[in-house]
Amino acid sequence: MSQATTSRPTRSAASRPPRPAASRPRRRGERSTAASVALHGTLLLASFVALFPVAWLAWISLGPDKTDFLHAGEIAGKVSLSNYTTVLSDTDFLHWVGNSLIVSLGTCVIGVFVSASAAYAVSRMRFPGHRQLMWTFLVTQMFPFAILIVPLYNILAGLDLLDTYWALIAVNLTQAVPYCAWLLKGYFDTIPHEIDEAGRVDGLTPFGTFWRLVLPLARPGMAVAAFYTFITAWAEFAFASVFLLSSDKYTLPIGLATFVSEHDQQWNLMAATGVLIGLPAAAFFYLVQRHLVTGLTAGAAKS
Repeated sequence: MSQATTSRPTRSAASRPPRPAASRPRRRGERSTAASVALHGTLLLASFVALFPVAWLAWISLGPDKTDFLHAGEIAGKVSLSNYTTVLSDTDFLHWVGNSLIVSLGTCVIGVFVSASAAYAVSRMRFPGHRQLMWTFLVTQMFPFAILIVPLYNILAGLDLLDTYWALIAVNLTQAVPYCAWLLKGYFDTIPHEIDEAGRVDGLTPFGTFWRLVLPLARPGMAVAAFYTFITAWAEFAFASVFLLSSDKYTLPIGLATFVSEHDQQWNLMAATGVLIGLPAAAFFYLVQRHLVTGLTAGAAKS
């Protein structure tokens, strides 16, 4: 009896079905596809939320009539720059710009210098009450503007400073200096103390060390403080509406409010003025923006 031999069918490599490609293991810190889609979707949504009010204001400013904001879709058929022409030629807009620049730049220069000096002193020196000074700066930020108007008005009236630029600069400094002092104190803490010691070895005074060695290294933090103080004064309305009495001292926010009266609201002119007000602030942001990220990160990392 012969034993039957069985042979298993063999297939060539070309006839074999391809094996599914093994998925590459995700490296540590690498985002998945779903996470990347969610992240970019969130960023797009945030960008839309941030840009929509600005784009809407710019669109409304192109409508020649003061009720065009009620029918924004009809503006496309009658786009005009007449609102900008009216604001620039028939109002005191340029005078308001000059007043705002005086107040904003004055607040920026004085505020940055005072807050940087205070922050450097607290960061480098140990004098009685240095901790209490920083806590005082923090507590002053907890009071709302409304309850400060009456006491500040009485103080400025007693000093005969009402209806002056100095009055508005002084009250703006009360809001800007405490925040900037905290911000710059955290930044100065990141600068090595050996730089101060090297300055003293070379014969510099403490102020010379601060001015010639430390301040150039703190440029990103100074840029953040300058931007904050400038924007705070540029857009401030509550104090300016109370402490500036004559129309020739009006700043841009007060001038903008003149387009609204009890019986009439010129929304088209307000929109055009709002766009024009934002241009100098955007230009200032462009000048300091390359230092903003570094300054904000350093100030937040250590305080």
